[in-house]
Amino acid sequence: MALKIGDPAPDFDVTGQQAGEPRRLRLSEFRGQKQVVLYFYPRDFTPVCTQEACGFRDMYDELSTHDTEVIGVSVDDEESHARFASMHRVKFALVADPDKVLARKYHATSLLRDVLGATKRITYVIDKQGTIIAIFDSQIFARQHLNGVKAVIAKLS
Repeated sequence: MALKIGDPAPDFDVTGQQAGEPRRLRLSEFRGQKQVVLYFYPRDFTPVCTQEACGFRDMYDELSTHDTEVIGVSVDDEESHARFASMHRVKFALVADPDKVLARKYHATSLLRDVLGATKRITYVIDKQGTIIAIFDSQIFARQHLNGVKAVIAKLS
């Protein structure tokens, strides 16, 4: 059953790459401290994924001032994430999820995406209490995700 607004966000404990360094990320550690924008994207270096990552990069400082952390997740490995983050100056953590463990928890998979070896493009905004307060699900329109996140976080401030 798909996650919906108002559901508790599934907990996670993963390691991401941020600024070339490993960073442990646990949803439970953000609880009471920060909102979390958890976004799944199909692949590093593809046009829409790059547009989305650069959009979150460009608004990262603003989101940070509103107690919000951004975490990107794809099936790409840590080496790919490191190159992608360096090339595009990505400031937030990117999580390698090649086995789609986190993607399955957040219903970011589908039969077609499994065949293609990728995840679907879906973004969750999780409030400080760990509740999903917004979901953006558009495969080809990264702007829907970016504009939606910006509007939701602005309302929380």
